[in-house]
Amino acid sequence: MDILWIVLAVFLFIVCAILLVIEIFVPSFGILSVCAIACLIAGGTIFFDYGLVSGWVGVGIAAVVIPIIWILTYRLFPKTSIGKKLILEKPDSGRGDAIPDHDQLQTMLHKTGIVKTPLRPVGTCEFDGQKLECVSETGYIERSQKVQVIRVEGTQLTVRLVSEDMQDA
Repeated sequence: MDILWIVLAVFLFIVCAILLVIEIFVPSFGILSVCAIACLIAGGTIFFDYGLVSGWVGVGIAAVVIPIIWILTYRLFPKTSIGKKLILEKPDSGRGDAIPDHDQLQTMLHKTGIVKTPLRPVGTCEFDGQKLECVSETGYIERSQKVQVIRVEGTQLTVRLVSEDMQDA
C-alpha cells in the first residue's frame, strides 16, 4: 500500500471531523455535513481498495481520529480568542446582587435609604450601601428622595417617602 494514499485517507478523516465541527457554528443547511460524509466515504474507499483487512483498519483509524479531533476542538476552542467571544461565561454563583431572603430583608424594616431609580411604583433604593428593589406605597417617587421601609412581604420591600418634617427631626 502506498504511504501517500494512507496519508490522504487519514487527512480526509481529519477534514471530515473538522467539517462536522464547523457545521455546528456555520449555518450551511447541511452542505458541510454532506461534504464531511463524502470525505469519510472517500477515506474509507481508499482503505478498502487495498483489501478487506486494510478497509477495516481504515474504519478503526476513522473511529479513533474523528473523536480525538472533536475532543481536542471542544477542549481548546473555548480558550481561543474566537471561542471566548462566542461562548457565554458561566454565571457567578457568588454574586452580591442576588435577592436576599426574607430573614435578611426583615432587618431592613424601618431603615431609611435613598431612591436610586424612580419608583413608578417599582424601582431601586439604596440602604447602607446595598441596592434593593422596592415598591412605593403611594406611587411615583423621584430619584434621590429619602424613603423608609414600612413593610416586608416575602422578598418585597414597601417604602414610604420620608416627609421634610421627619427629616429635620
